[in-house]
Amino acid sequence: MTEPSPETTQQPLSEEIPNAEAAAPVEEALPLDPITALTQEVYRWKDLAYRSQAELDNFRKRSAREAQETRAYANAELLRALFPILDNFDMGLEAARAESEKSMIFMGMSMVGRQLQDFLRESGVQEIEAQGKAFDPNIHEAVSQEASAEIAEGTILRVTRRGYKLKDRMLRAASVIVSSGPATTPEA
Repeated sequence: MTEPSPETTQQPLSEEIPNAEAAAPVEEALPLDPITALTQEVYRWKDLAYRSQAELDNFRKRSAREAQETRAYANAELLRALFPILDNFDMGLEAARAESEKSMIFMGMSMVGRQLQDFLRESGVQEIEAQGKAFDPNIHEAVSQEASAEIAEGTILRVTRRGYKLKDRMLRAASVIVSSGPATTPEA
């Protein structure tokens, strides 16, 4: 048996891995006395507890706000489904009015119409005012334009379908016909 040659002997670990000192944790810093170390640990846990408590409070507030908003706008889809029915009811009411305002049908439909309007108002629904107002694309939907010598350009001439909002949210934009100003005649 031969003895290992000096070239084949194992080298120390620090020579095999470059920056071995950087890989090893530095534990040789000044040791803290136990009271200081425990005090720092207590402060760290206290800070974590305060942050967790603040996050929990924020979560509770956000959940309460979302629940309140959900309750406030829960009927929005039901109300949106009701609007086409109201439109048809209004057309029927106008047809009954055209026949005679003293007919029992018109009087009965008028009473039902008032009840429906009261129900909507109690539910927080407001009709969007449009007739004679300046056109606002946020709350009005222009279906056409008409020339008008009396009404200024950009003012609403007629409402073709009423718009509604629930508290501060838009449920349905008002469909309107907007004035394009006086008609221009081509000069010959």
